[in-house]
Amino acid sequence: MALCTPDWLLERVALGELSADALADARVRLEREPNGAARLARLEEDSRRTLELHPPEAVAAEVERRRAARARIESARGGEHGGWHGLSLSMPVAASLVLLFLSTQQELPVPAPAPAPPAWADTERIKGTPMLRVYRKGAIEPELLADRTPVRRGDLVELSYVSGGRPHGVVVSVDGRGGVTLHLPTTLTGSTALTPGDAVSLGHAYELDDAPDFERFLFVTSEAPLDVATILEAARTLARQPSDARTRPLPLPATLVQTSFTLEKVP
Repeated sequence: MALCTPDWLLERVALGELSADALADARVRLEREPNGAARLARLEEDSRRTLELHPPEAVAAEVERRRAARARIESARGGEHGGWHGLSLSMPVAASLVLLFLSTQQELPVPAPAPAPPAWADTERIKGTPMLRVYRKGAIEPELLADRTPVRRGDLVELSYVSGGRPHGVVVSVDGRGGVTLHLPTTLTGSTALTPGDAVSLGHAYELDDAPDFERFLFVTSEAPLDVATILEAARTLARQPSDARTRPLPLPATLVQTSFTLEKVP
């Protein structure tokens, strides 16, 4: 499956909202992608032009004006309101405020309640059960898919995992043509350490190819570091038996926890 950096991650790279290591890794991956560097350059240039048209100082002044106006309304109603003081804007914050300012052209007399997060945001905390989540990239926001959802060649899917308290894990996939792909870690020598708590995105979108019948993702978790090569070889063994690859677990020790998620390929 071809890989491409999703738009939400590209925006975080352009705004510098990643750790130094994550940012360096994302830029290396973009250099390897077709048009990856060009996509990032276009986004950075667009952000630069936006900031030229709307300087951070002007945006900060407008934000402070609106904050003061809302504070007066709350004060008149006997409520309490906290504010921002002494704004000092870095470039990512300034860019974010510019986008916020441009998207809120009318001032509401009463602050609107914060919108509920979309289902795909994975803000809930899930404990006890390792699992995979699969999203199909849409025009507006990713679509959370159910197991056995029909998909087509060319669909872009994104993966997230919930560790369920297990400290180590590997994600592989097998398809109806017998192909095997390693998703986490991305190399045989990569770390199998998992991030605990909320669902964690693998950070890339995967374009489904023309392999027929199904695409099945398998998540193997353990209390100890895993040998990635052993799990990859188990996936290859399973993939050589198409009738079993759709439903049977990987031929691995019972001490390892396995979960899977299958997408049904349709013409």
